[in-house]
Amino acid sequence: MTASISQKARPRAKPLNWQGGLLTLLTYLLAFLFFFPLLWMLMTAFKTEGQAIEIPPLFTFAPTLENFGKSLSSYFPHLVNSLLVAIGSTLLAFVLGLPAAFALAVYPTARARGTLTWILSTKMMPAVGVIVPLYLIFNQLKLLDTLPGLLIMYTTMNLPLVVWMMHSYLVDIPYAIFEAAKVDGATLGQEFFIIALPLAVPGMAATSLLALIFAWNEVFFALNLTSSNAAPLSVFIGSQKSGEGLYYAQLCAAATLTVLPVLIFGWVAQRQLVRGLSFGAVK
Repeated sequence: MTASISQKARPRAKPLNWQGGLLTLLTYLLAFLFFFPLLWMLMTAFKTEGQAIEIPPLFTFAPTLENFGKSLSSYFPHLVNSLLVAIGSTLLAFVLGLPAAFALAVYPTARARGTLTWILSTKMMPAVGVIVPLYLIFNQLKLLDTLPGLLIMYTTMNLPLVVWMMHSYLVDIPYAIFEAAKVDGATLGQEFFIIALPLAVPGMAATSLLALIFAWNEVFFALNLTSSNAAPLSVFIGSQKSGEGLYYAQLCAAATLTVLPVLIFGWVAQRQLVRGLSFGAVK
């Protein structure tokens, strides 16, 4: 009797309609088209230089690790530079940008919107339009081809991103929480560190990942403000070109080694990233 009741209460599985199957197929097709360049780069990295320039392209070949061995000889110094600059600039951008975002979101003034617009406008200026004065300033301050110089440059590049994104997360926190904290005698610092920051952790995770990726992938300022001592991995990829020509297989191996740390970090932090990007979207 109990078994018959449970069978009757069990909901029937809905059959898949052809619209859902077509949408799923389209999703997989778009995902394949999006990741195909990365897949092709990875395949080329395991080819010889002769196989990499074959026409038509080779899809079956004997893989080799020779290109990775050549790239690894000069990979680690550039990796250290990229890690120091990307992580350091992200932390500095948060140290400077979080208090500004908190003030503009929780205690806005009449000029708050104008301030946010001005901060955003700094991202709209083309990099090529400011490289000459930046180069002259860095040259006078002895910051060319130094990690502190590149750290300052990437911090200023990520600061508008941190202020704008964290403002959008902090402004969604109900102000009644801060009013209740004031009634209990909380200071401004306690409101910031004890209330605001824990509630904005998903937004901080998403923002930090984006800032880290932007600093990791940046190449224009790195090429113009560094040469050898402070060159990050983005410059390391360009160094694969020699006077004899462009070695496609070795270039793909260097590019694979460059994007691998970010891909691993993004894969590990994908749950926090999705949660942070959707934070505050549904009230």
